[in-house]
Amino acid sequence: MSNKQLNETSKFLSYVLRHEPQAIGLQLDSEGWADIHSLIAGAAKDGRPLDIALIQAVVSSSDKKRFSISDDGQRIRAVQGHSTSNVSLQHIEKEPPEFLYHGTATRFLESIHQQGLIAGSRHHVHLSQDRPTAIAVGQRYGKPVVLKIEALRMYQEGLKFFQAENGVWLTNHVPEKFLHNK
Repeated sequence: MSNKQLNETSKFLSYVLRHEPQAIGLQLDSEGWADIHSLIAGAAKDGRPLDIALIQAVVSSSDKKRFSISDDGQRIRAVQGHSTSNVSLQHIEKEPPEFLYHGTATRFLESIHQQGLIAGSRHHVHLSQDRPTAIAVGQRYGKPVVLKIEALRMYQEGLKFFQAENGVWLTNHVPEKFLHNK
């Protein structure tokens, strides 16, 4: 399998498992799980060749660990980043490290400084534990900038944090007073 095929399949899986499962007639349960055989059938109807080997290759080769396959190998889900209203992953609340980071594009800074970081169409704001990951995320949206988040202080003031299976930190909102351009 080529890197191009893995990358395109990963983008497709992100789209249907996070945002638009109905685009291929797929049903997600409240924890975001989809039947792998239904995913393959829906992808085929959409003209996308997909099989179990390709799905497993995408899941195992992803450095970001965006997807998880169930222990029985019959279901798949995105581990975070959902915008569909019927998915409500139950993450365990966790105390964050002192600082976390958020990568974004410079063109969003004015809005962020007015309202803080908001989840937008997603269920949570996504934060990284290190600057290099945040830079990589920010580059996807334009000229990158990294915001340093006073995560532990937020937590101590009553804001909740969760950590997804792939290590991404999640919170509902980051008020502007906890943000620093670094």
